[in-house]
Amino acid sequence: MSIFRVLGSEIFSAYRQGIISVNSRSFLTSVHNRFAEKTAPSDDVEGNQPSEEQEQAKVEVRDDPKDRTRIIPVETSIRYLTSEAYQQTYQEDPVWKQYRRNHKGVYPPKQTRKTCIRQGKLATGNPCPICRDEYLVLDHRNVDLIKQFISSQNGKVLSYQITGLCQKRHQELLVVVERAKDYGLITFDVPFRDYDYSEYYPAQKQ
Repeated sequence: MSIFRVLGSEIFSAYRQGIISVNSRSFLTSVHNRFAEKTAPSDDVEGNQPSEEQEQAKVEVRDDPKDRTRIIPVETSIRYLTSEAYQQTYQEDPVWKQYRRNHKGVYPPKQTRKTCIRQGKLATGNPCPICRDEYLVLDHRNVDLIKQFISSQNGKVLSYQITGLCQKRHQELLVVVERAKDYGLITFDVPFRDYDYSEYYPAQKQ
């Protein structure tokens, strides 16, 4: 047995025993922690002791980064899109720009996975751009996020083959876009239609 195999087996056994710990948090966890610290309510100016709810909001750090059971309000998501943490993570690019799908073989399958979240947890190591960041909430009021998935040329929703969204999130996106149009939050061009009014109004008799 070679030295490398012996060394690898020793490291693996030490990891199994808990001697060596591996940081399994995603690249967004630290960003979310900074955003949560900034959005957490501050202490009273007079020096009063903060309440238990304020302390829990400040110290709220989840052990499992794959947990998606917490419900994020859409107001928090809107503030997140204008925060410094979002700018450091995505810069000026859309949230799907730097995402790359992982698939078997050379050619990717035509459809993306059905869903990234199962039983309240991420079921994959490479979730789609919406599922991986829990602060990205699909809602008709979150216009800045919705516009990132709409083509600037024709005004249509980008395909999941381009954005990499899972099928569940893509269907939610289609519903949210139509709802935003109904509420007048997103402007869109109405196709011009030429009608032959002679079919509706018969010619008057002389």
